[in-house]
Amino acid sequence: MKNISFSPPDMTEAEIAEVCEALRSGWITTGPRTKEFEHLIAMCCNTSKVVCLNSATACMELILRVLGVGPGDEVIVPAYTYTATASVVCHVGAKVVMVDTASGSFEMDYVKLATSITERTKVIIPVDLGGIICDYDKVFAAVESQKHLFRPSNDIQKAFGRVIVLADAAHAFGAKRHGKICGEIADFTSFSFHAVKNLTTAEGGALTWKHIPGIDDEWIYKQFQLLSLHGQNKDALAKTKLGSWEYDIVAPNFKCNMTDIMAAIGLAQLKRYPEMLYRRRQIINRYNEALKGCNVQVLDHYGDDYSSSGHLYLVRLLGKDCDSRNKVIVEMAERGIACNVHYKPLPMMTAYKNLGFDIKDYPNAYKQYCNEVTLPLHTCLSDEEVEYVISNFVEIISK
Repeated sequence: MKNISFSPPDMTEAEIAEVCEALRSGWITTGPRTKEFEHLIAMCCNTSKVVCLNSATACMELILRVLGVGPGDEVIVPAYTYTATASVVCHVGAKVVMVDTASGSFEMDYVKLATSITERTKVIIPVDLGGIICDYDKVFAAVESQKHLFRPSNDIQKAFGRVIVLADAAHAFGAKRHGKICGEIADFTSFSFHAVKNLTTAEGGALTWKHIPGIDDEWIYKQFQLLSLHGQNKDALAKTKLGSWEYDIVAPNFKCNMTDIMAAIGLAQLKRYPEMLYRRRQIINRYNEALKGCNVQVLDHYGDDYSSSGHLYLVRLLGKDCDSRNKVIVEMAERGIACNVHYKPLPMMTAYKNLGFDIKDYPNAYKQYCNEVTLPLHTCLSDEEVEYVISNFVEIISK
């Protein structure tokens, strides 16, 4: 029997060498490697600036703070997502507003999205689930249709003049849609480099943004430096200049910077990333081919005008319920294959039940969840292991 992990990090001698070089350099916290990593991500995403922090969650929370979102404001999120999408809204004191998925879809119901926008709505956080960029044309159409309701409360909100779109693209680094790459589509885009992601820095995240007329990109970048480094007006790199020890604390802020050790892993991963994306595509195509005759629905990762980052392989067992799905996962585990579920909708979680959410109000999200299984999909899988996953999965679900 084989032992197939769900999503192990793909580490090679290249990552080890980069980390060793960082350690030998004597610079292990935020420094030259982090700055280089930011620069390269900006190039990959066709944006002028990028900020790297210790998580995608930090990226989303801090941009909400930069935008001045807080008590009295509302932020719209999908019900079908991981908690980080919504928890950051709670962190800044704003109200979470959840939207159900469309029927038979993992994406938000865009009609319900439009009707959920009120005078208090400041931000929408769509999710690029599994690495597939969601329909931002419809997101922005919903925003424009309700533009008359927008009530800006500061200069940066006035510069937008409408509800702001912050993409939770934790899964989608490298994905494309309509000729544009993830990172240049939404107003702001947050990526995750957590250990289970396609490209990892162990922990970590990045935020990109499109230029905002009347707002200096350097000013935005500076706000992140202040927010992520205790409100200190000079980072450690700047303080190394001879005689430049003195600094000020301009606000009692947070500590969530990326280190050069983390960035070193990311630099090596970036060099390998095209081949890693290609390998994921090979595995997805093989899964798709093998499951054609089965009574399942799979997430479409590739189309004429879009390509996914291939992060997760979601399978719906049509006609099955939660118990049947869970039995499949247990049987796969008994054969040494780790599977998962993406996601248990937020209204089913205690934290969000305590905020008044009820899964009965999100029937489409529940239907997507109750028979969903996520198969292993990562670049450490050999062809033989892929075939082992397929043969066992098909046998189990065909019983």
